[in-house]
Amino acid sequence: MKSDVETLTPTRVKLTVEVPFEELQPSMDEAYARIAKSVTVPGFRKGKVPARIIEQRFGREAVLEEAVNDALPKAYEKALAEHKIMPLSRPEVNVDELKDGEALTFSAEVDIRPEFELPAYDSLTVTVANAEASDADVDEQIDHLRSRFATLKDVERASADGDVLLVDISGATAEGDPVEDLSGTALSYELGTDGMLPGFDEAVRGAAKDEVRTFEFTPQNGDWTDIPLTVTVTVTGVRERELPALDDEFAQLASEFDTVDELRADMRSRLMRMKRLEQGAEARNNVLDVLMESVDIPLPENLIAEEVEAHFEDGHDSGEEHRKEVETNTRQGLKSQFILDRIAEVEEITVGETELSAWLIQQAPRYGMSPDAFAKALVEAGQVPMAMQDIRRAKALALVLEAAKVVDADGNEVDLKALDADMNAAIASGDA
Repeated sequence: MKSDVETLTPTRVKLTVEVPFEELQPSMDEAYARIAKSVTVPGFRKGKVPARIIEQRFGREAVLEEAVNDALPKAYEKALAEHKIMPLSRPEVNVDELKDGEALTFSAEVDIRPEFELPAYDSLTVTVANAEASDADVDEQIDHLRSRFATLKDVERASADGDVLLVDISGATAEGDPVEDLSGTALSYELGTDGMLPGFDEAVRGAAKDEVRTFEFTPQNGDWTDIPLTVTVTVTGVRERELPALDDEFAQLASEFDTVDELRADMRSRLMRMKRLEQGAEARNNVLDVLMESVDIPLPENLIAEEVEAHFEDGHDSGEEHRKEVETNTRQGLKSQFILDRIAEVEEITVGETELSAWLIQQAPRYGMSPDAFAKALVEAGQVPMAMQDIRRAKALALVLEAAKVVDADGNEVDLKALDADMNAAIASGDA
């Protein structure tokens, strides 16, 4: 077999393959065997029909066509391996007319990952926010702690966010029929948390004790989906939280410290630790953006168009803006895969069983499954190679981040290894 490759664009090649007729003999034998098993010829047992009889009854052309169908994919895969081509899409194949006794020739155009240069990882700079714990931040955390020890006091005024309301609620259809699912009495609710029905907070905000408010609500699921309902809310009580005084007595009640100053110092220390950990998370999120900005890669337009069209196969196309957004996301996703896969290859990154197990344990809860059940589902769906690829890409990105320079908004260098050490120490001490 002979094969040549021609570069059509940086992301597309054309393979030309020639298979000598004598190399088609195994496929010819397979063709005779398959036809013999699928036809019934009087005087012969199924599967035992001689080749000459098959040619007489069905023609030599039918056998040749069957042989080509068997030989062409094998020749295509062999040519890919010979030229070290990793296809990204299904090939567009053009087969020359096959004449008995002559070579099989065909061409195949396919999208490929383009060649590109990777930047030096230590030349990249990732910027994160400053790790600061201001007095206002400390005050906010202290107030959260005080609210846990707050008492509720009835007030005779209009309700405001943060108040705890006692309410009776009822719902009805446009015809006045009651809706049992929207019925409740003496319900306690903190205004401003948006934890009730859509529109509830807006309706009752500013209501005083014994005041009645109504609003329209259209459920999006359940028995009343898309049916407008009227909700009536009676406010039977308005209570505000009274925070305990911020003094040494409170510090002793709410913590292991004797004074407010000690409590504030500990709160500031905890906030700083949290801010530093946030820097690490931000660096991990930002490093891919920095890496992608540093590399210019031509992308396979045919493949992008196919993926965009596949996204809208369900008919949920909400307009040109939506289509542009999907195309942009497709381009970004494809570019990041190209870069991370290239890094993984250059750095010879592999994925072990321990890493796969850790990934399964981490991902399984997202799907409401146990790790064992999740692993079984991946195997049954043939998705294990994709999972391994995701882990490999994550390791490639982590390698880049380890070498890159991380600075805060003021230009101060951030030591991610020190952050990880702090986190491990906090976990070990139970202080995380």
